[in-house]
Amino acid sequence: MQEAIDYLIEKDTVFKAIIEQYGMPVIPKRPQGFETLVLLILEQQVSIDSAKATFLKIKASQKTVTPEILLYLSDAEFRNLGVSRQKTSYIKALATAILNKDLDLESLPTKTAQQVREELIKIKGIGNWTIDIYLMFCLQAPDLLPLGDIAVINTIKELLDIHDKGAMEAHAIKWSPYRSFATYILWHHYLKKRNRTVVY
Repeated sequence: MQEAIDYLIEKDTVFKAIIEQYGMPVIPKRPQGFETLVLLILEQQVSIDSAKATFLKIKASQKTVTPEILLYLSDAEFRNLGVSRQKTSYIKALATAILNKDLDLESLPTKTAQQVREELIKIKGIGNWTIDIYLMFCLQAPDLLPLGDIAVINTIKELLDIHDKGAMEAHAIKWSPYRSFATYILWHHYLKKRNRTVVY
């Protein structure tokens, strides 16, 4: 991690300023597998805390979170646990893909980031943001910039005065091969500035 931070500080003064003000970022880690993908689906478009509360309700009601169990949970039961109809359909699409052997989660760590993206993007409700976060948090992919993430976009706008996604991507090329670490520092700034603590 130190090597990545040193590299980024050298490439862009903004990272030095963030670390001087707020200290070192947290490197988020989550276990690989179905549970984390379900949590990421729940996190789409809502806060991490609110998604986690819903996820914990599912866990408390079902004891274990497996594709078999969630596929056969009725839509009404999902609704009672606070899951929208749309996200229920996404969770069931994921469970179906795993049970039908269209998706082998165990094999993902042996694949490149691009191969993982090609596998996961086929599943309804799993888009680039969900894939980026899974790659970064679970598979420790070092060089991703999730430009579907509102906190990343807002922080780049605020600190670098870049307002177009294409321009953000072009600017971030110089952060490669450590764009994931750049993202962690940007999130760190976003949360610290707002006095928010997130447990990944």
